[in-house]
Amino acid sequence: MKSFARLDRLPPYVFATVNKIKMEARREGKDIIDLGMGNPDLGTPQHIVDKLIDAAQKPHNHRYSASMGITKLRMAIASWYKRRFDVDIDPEAEAIVTIGAKEGISHLVLVTIRPGDVVFTPNPTYPIHPYSAIISGGDVRGIPVGPGSDFFENLINATRQTWPRPKILIISYPHNPTTEVVDIKFFEQLVDYAKEHDMLIIHDFAYADLTFDGYEPPSFLQVKGAKDVGVEFFSLSKSYSMPGWRVGFCVGNREVVGALARIKSYLDYGIFQPIQIASIIALNGPQDCVKEICETYKTRRDALINGLSRVGWEIESPKGTMFVWGKIPDPYLELGSVEFSKMLINEAQVAVAPGLGFGEYGDDFVRFALIENNMRINQAVRGIRKIL
Repeated sequence: MKSFARLDRLPPYVFATVNKIKMEARREGKDIIDLGMGNPDLGTPQHIVDKLIDAAQKPHNHRYSASMGITKLRMAIASWYKRRFDVDIDPEAEAIVTIGAKEGISHLVLVTIRPGDVVFTPNPTYPIHPYSAIISGGDVRGIPVGPGSDFFENLINATRQTWPRPKILIISYPHNPTTEVVDIKFFEQLVDYAKEHDMLIIHDFAYADLTFDGYEPPSFLQVKGAKDVGVEFFSLSKSYSMPGWRVGFCVGNREVVGALARIKSYLDYGIFQPIQIASIIALNGPQDCVKEICETYKTRRDALINGLSRVGWEIESPKGTMFVWGKIPDPYLELGSVEFSKMLINEAQVAVAPGLGFGEYGDDFVRFALIENNMRINQAVRGIRKIL
């Protein structure tokens, strides 16, 4: 009972170190402004909550649901894709509801690779992207991504140097944590590359709606032939501020969607049906709430970027996500992201996410999550000014 095989390949959680210091500081009575975990603080729009309450009052909705998601929700997903991206999705064979994107990606990787298969992910990146492969017994190769790095060129080099050939490439644009964005030409190159190398593409499109300054993110599935080589995940967590509801979906290649559906039929009975019904209202209902949520994150982004600039920390303003990815100021660069994050808690009373937690190529950076209001963000800037 002292050894658990799959846990042996998982390193200590970097964020736990910083979280421990944060909690100790709070127990001492310090007011720590938490810009660490990307946990949206905005309430779910009222019309979605109202539908959940209404559906939860009906006993027939309390039974086991369908692991693929109820039919009307899958139809709503297909309609959403048609309206947003002019992409045709067959709700019966090309769409499946997941318990958030994180669960869906984890189980999809589990069902598509064998022990020893190679999975490519960006580095740094959202932790479940590489660790879904590690938990499944695969091997991970990180492709450098971020400021001054050409991801596609790095992908080509990594493919040449890797044997056995990679089975899967997991990507996410707009990207967490680096906030990088791409255009449709990038995905066109990627589809051609995946066909040439017989590689499955998994695109995590969690931040499709959180974009700024006129940038419109393309869907991977808008590219001709994308369904031949991959799938796309979307989550309602950010766009509709529904993180705790745990609703996402996967669309695209029907064989891949079918594989995910088959393994999920063994593992779960689907999401609580009233949540699925409320999610239909989210996708099909008025979308003004999405614009309002996005505008809130934009004002917070501007407050943080402008505030840090005033105190001497210049960071490029991101065009997407609910994060700011900042290179550690030169005088503190040698500390690395974990020690610098500890210093921010102890001396500035601000918690951020150390870049090392997203991969070794992130160790020169920290990630700010825009989960506090403008007043608190300005307070965080005043705290950071003390050490800069």
